[in-house]
Amino acid sequence: MKQGGPVIAVDGPAAAGKGTLAKRLAAALSLPYLDTGLLYRAVGRLALDAGQDPAAPAAHFAETLTPEDLARKDLRAPEVAAAASKVAAQPAVRQALVETQRRFAAAQGAVLDGRDIGTVIFPHADVKLFITASPATRALRRFLQLGGDQTAPGAAAQIAEMEDALKTRDAADAGRDVAPMQVAADAQIIETDSLTADEVLALALAYTRQRLD
Repeated sequence: MKQGGPVIAVDGPAAAGKGTLAKRLAAALSLPYLDTGLLYRAVGRLALDAGQDPAAPAAHFAETLTPEDLARKDLRAPEVAAAASKVAAQPAVRQALVETQRRFAAAQGAVLDGRDIGTVIFPHADVKLFITASPATRALRRFLQLGGDQTAPGAAAQIAEMEDALKTRDAADAGRDVAPMQVAADAQIIETDSLTADEVLALALAYTRQRLD
């Protein structure tokens, strides 16, 4: 590849564990890491802050993103996830952020996680991983990630609501006309329902090193 180092694409649906894996994979391989989903969340957040329907044209937000926008602590909220899915369906938004992602990997290579890294952003990535899990597993993880307590009253209802939201997000991401979430034909699929983060990392590292060697 033309990049200064290997490009590793880590794709998959929300809360499957791809972000955790990608970050640890980058550290293990001494490569830069980019959470590309955070770019779309930041754009969605800016649209919401402006009182705009995220489905309305939002390219101007993508073109003016700042490091401060990406560092906000409120980008993991459910309404931001829904907004991110809507702005991600806009060709102009995606084009603005595609260039951002490609520039990021140009100098040293990178590990990037998202939904279309191995199919659209870097279709010739050196390594492609697709990380997935059932909606039930992912909903529980997201609930705990947000500080939820499984033993608290109403926890089961909150988790069920998150599961429904994840299913809706999956359908939107897979069904959009522009860069839908798909498993690349040459991607290694890792299902994480019954695996710990360490086990997922071990599998991914073994496969990655085999590919790079």
